[in-house]
Amino acid sequence: MQKLLGTMRRAITDFNMIEEGDHIAVGVSGGKDSLALAAALSAYRRFSPQKFTLSAVRIDMGFADTDQSQALKLQNYIEQELGLYYSVVKTDIAEILFEARKEENPCSLCSKMRRGALNNQAKEIGANKIALGHHADDVIQTFFLSLFYEGRLSTFAPTAYMDRSEMGLIRPFIYVWEKDLKGVVNRLELPVLKNPCPADKHTQREYVNGMIKTVSKEIPFIRERVLGAIKHPERNNLWPELKLDK
Repeated sequence: MQKLLGTMRRAITDFNMIEEGDHIAVGVSGGKDSLALAAALSAYRRFSPQKFTLSAVRIDMGFADTDQSQALKLQNYIEQELGLYYSVVKTDIAEILFEARKEENPCSLCSKMRRGALNNQAKEIGANKIALGHHADDVIQTFFLSLFYEGRLSTFAPTAYMDRSEMGLIRPFIYVWEKDLKGVVNRLELPVLKNPCPADKHTQREYVNGMIKTVSKEIPFIRERVLGAIKHPERNNLWPELKLDK
């Protein structure tokens, strides 16, 4: 956990993610990344130079086969072990996506709907910032997804501000590698909630992740190089904008 906290603290400092008096709502899906983030921010709060309030929010998508015993273990861990205020928002997102609309590629719409529900609940409990568990591997995967499927050189930002909901967004794990998160989750035996989504492991992101793993066998440092290029835009050497005649 110490290594994880040190890496997270560097990101928080580099991008001024946490300010005095913040109320941060951690979006806890139940997966390893968001659960580790809740645990890490809870530990960080003890020595943070800024005093802030921390809460946890889970968006229940309404899957009938969600393991309720796992969900209860997750709740007990967050409330009793971490000592955080924990709220669960019941939704019918699963029914809308897979029964009403029968979406073949549901991830984008699902993300928007979950984010909307998370924003509303964060505002309801008085939070001014939302923390998400995206890590360094997610940064790289998003970069390649944007390049391959949208023709853009883009990825998500470490911090953002959503004008419509007047809510800040922070990603304290952007320097943390997924393998390090897995190690912490396993050592601490965190109560991960199994994802019942039928699209899990069958997405464009999973395809890109597999591609990166394959290339890494020949170029072991590919992840570090791509993240370095993203962190240092001054290294970019792209074409100038074309001045087309109107």
